[in-house]
Amino acid sequence: MIDTSATERTDDLPPQLTRLVFHGPLSEARAAAMVRRLAATRPGSVLDIGCGWGELMLRVLDAVPEAHGVGVDVSGADLARGRQNAEARGHADRVEFVEESAAGTRRGPADLVLCLGASQALTTAEPTTAGALRELRRLVADGGRVLLGECFWERTPTQAELARMWPGASADDHYDLATLLDLAVEAGFRPEWTETASPGEWEEFESAYQADTEVWLARHPGDPRAADTRERLDRHRSQWMGYRGILGLAYLTLVPVAG
Repeated sequence: MIDTSATERTDDLPPQLTRLVFHGPLSEARAAAMVRRLAATRPGSVLDIGCGWGELMLRVLDAVPEAHGVGVDVSGADLARGRQNAEARGHADRVEFVEESAAGTRRGPADLVLCLGASQALTTAEPTTAGALRELRRLVADGGRVLLGECFWERTPTQAELARMWPGASADDHYDLATLLDLAVEAGFRPEWTETASPGEWEEFESAYQADTEVWLARHPGDPRAADTRERLDRHRSQWMGYRGILGLAYLTLVPVAG
């Protein structure tokens, strides 16, 4: 009998993101309310920018049987997960997951455009938020809706706090919520609905983001990959503690101004 235990340990790769339903701080209750509100507009076409595995788009398709969707992302693994989920829910003929850049995309206009935490995918212009909002106005049809998930500062971070966040973090990286809404209006929208992720949603997201790999690391401390994995997890957790309570995420449902 061949002992395969060593091989099994080597092949036991750290799992990735299996505990995340949405790739962001979004609760089931908030997602359900969003879908009800967006489905009430009866969109025929849905465009999901930086879609990941496109869970919210698929839920809109669940709610609007006549709708068709396109998800755009550069992560092949996330897109594959989205295709599998679409197939399991009977939506394979109603949705396309496309591996390509969203910068300058010609896939609009759509009745509903989703862009959740992915405005950087739309433009290389600085500042990113203003340029992304202009792109979203181009991509949404008159009478449609945009759901934008965008980070903002709950308060201006100190230099010491910025030093604990992502590399090169600056107070100029984000706006406050009031300024973010002003930028949306300047880009040609009216804000139909404004809401922000709660501390509980952030904690659920950040915990689930790392939970699979944390458990793997606890079970495989001697694995050759453990040192790099531990460093990555500890770095991310430290960054999260740096922006916890300071970095917010706004969910803005935006109506394009006609004309």
